[in-house]
Amino acid sequence: MRLLLGVLSVAFLSTCATGSGVETAGKDQVAAATAAWRAAYDSRDPARITAMYDSDAVFWGTTAKTVAANPAAVAEYFKDASKSPNARVTFGEQHIRVYGDVAVNTGYYTFSNVRDGQPVSVPARFTMVFRNRDGKWLIVAHHSSRMP
Repeated sequence: MRLLLGVLSVAFLSTCATGSGVETAGKDQVAAATAAWRAAYDSRDPARITAMYDSDAVFWGTTAKTVAANPAAVAEYFKDASKSPNARVTFGEQHIRVYGDVAVNTGYYTFSNVRDGQPVSVPARFTMVFRNRDGKWLIVAHHSSRMP
């Protein structure tokens, strides 16, 4: 009986450790995917930004009046990105949770730009939902709204 309990305990601890390592790796990968979205946004290249979104993505942009529920609508939202070459985004607090091949990142970010020669900052909150498709984390849902 002792031997059986010992074996079961080792198996349980091994499973917990492995699960924890997988979760940590997933969080790191989603953090990297979020950083890649920031780099794409900062590039001001509409194609590069929209490539961060899955073909099934739904996007509710910070300044959008309607939800973008297909790739063409997401591309439409970002089509004029190059007209604001100084626009950037900086991430603050992030909370990443991974559930198998789906992950959620919730937090806040600040958009900055230069308008009429003056710096402008727009703090906003976000939730990005990612799906791991063929080893790549893509955004399947993204909601962003200005801070009240």
